[in-house]
Amino acid sequence: MGLKYFSARSHGSRFRVGYDFSEITKDRPEKSLVVWLHRKAGRGNHGQITIRHKGGGVKRKYRLIDFKRKLDGVPARVAAIEYDPNRSARIALLHKVNGSKSYIIAPVGLGVGDTVISSPKADIKPGNTLPLSEIPMGTTIHNIEMRPGKGGQLARAAGVGATLVSKEGQYSQVRLPSGEVRYLLSSCLATIGQVGNLDRENIKLGKAGASRWRGIRPAVRGMAMNPIDHPLGGGEGRGKGHHPVTPWGQPCKGFKTRLNPRTDKFIVKRRK
Repeated sequence: MGLKYFSARSHGSRFRVGYDFSEITKDRPEKSLVVWLHRKAGRGNHGQITIRHKGGGVKRKYRLIDFKRKLDGVPARVAAIEYDPNRSARIALLHKVNGSKSYIIAPVGLGVGDTVISSPKADIKPGNTLPLSEIPMGTTIHNIEMRPGKGGQLARAAGVGATLVSKEGQYSQVRLPSGEVRYLLSSCLATIGQVGNLDRENIKLGKAGASRWRGIRPAVRGMAMNPIDHPLGGGEGRGKGHHPVTPWGQPCKGFKTRLNPRTDKFIVKRRK
């Protein structure tokens, strides 16, 4: 894994930094694990825009990732490390002993030819999946379940990793990448290791077109709009002294929007 620095032959390549894809071992995805991805361009079921600044971009095929990692105890060999356009992390193609194939998120240290397994008695090494009750405290984990059997939902982005802090009865304390410490049932599954592709934080797109390839459209400042379009718009010259708000008037930049008292009791420490 490494970075590719582009020479300044144009304005778009002057500061561009990309991947060299040295860790990728297979160009085409596994056909049996690929489905077409329907692009909605930020629109809901009624055809109206519900998420702004989305649209366009290159066509993608979705890779079916095995987030559940059921405790079947069947060893699997890593056949390839692949690129996934739908996520920041790399994915690993597994060939199981029983003949089935699946994709998982590739952690740091997992390479072609390695063997992984999902079992309560599995070794503590990258790629293996165990219940939190069977993982030693202080271990770095990822792809963590919030409810048993639902599949991994936490710590799945490139370079992130959570830490198992303590175990108290049927609950375990996990420090998430955001700094939040949270109670999770000890029967929830987690995968050992830190998510790979650590160089993602050093990538520089270099030009606006690179964002358009990814389906990201331009974002216009509220102060540059008319009063009918945004609460901060209009006025003679540059208006100052107002509080930053969204286009619908909700305060932002520090305003807490979380309202879920049902799960407040599971948060031991708020994020940083």
